Amino acid sequence: MSTLYLSLGTNLGDRQQNLKSALELIGREVGTVVSASDIIETEPWGFDSPNPFLNMVVKVETHLQPLEVLHTTQQIERKLGRSQKTVSGEYHDRLIDIDILLYDNLVMKTPELTIPHPLMYERKFVMEPLAQIAPELVKS
Repeated sequence: MSTLYLSLGTNLGDRQQNLKSALELIGREVGTVVSASDIIETEPWGFDSPNPFLNMVVKVETHLQPLEVLHTTQQIERKLGRSQKTVSGEYHDRLIDIDILLYDNLVMKTPELTIPHPLMYERKFVMEPLAQIAPELVKS
């Protein structure tokens, strides 16, 4: 069993339901959701939009390998209505976004996946919820 931390975000549609649906699918297809942070509302990061985000972080116990987690979470995003990650390399509004933050103590960098998530330390909407459920992982 491996320990995985995922960041979830949504700023379109029924945002609470988007997170709830994502959590249910993660529990069914990725692994056991061990803990979840509070949901916080934040302004968009990296682009302008009038639609604020709901964000949270979850801890998951999984048997899946990192690339399997990536492909599974991308399938979950598509099931929930997300068609693409970026538009011409630019961030945009989204029904759901699921990012792999950490996977055990693994450090990896491939064209498809980088762990730890390369931008997580720059994102308050990731670090605050992560500190809530795993304070030992977040440096003060």
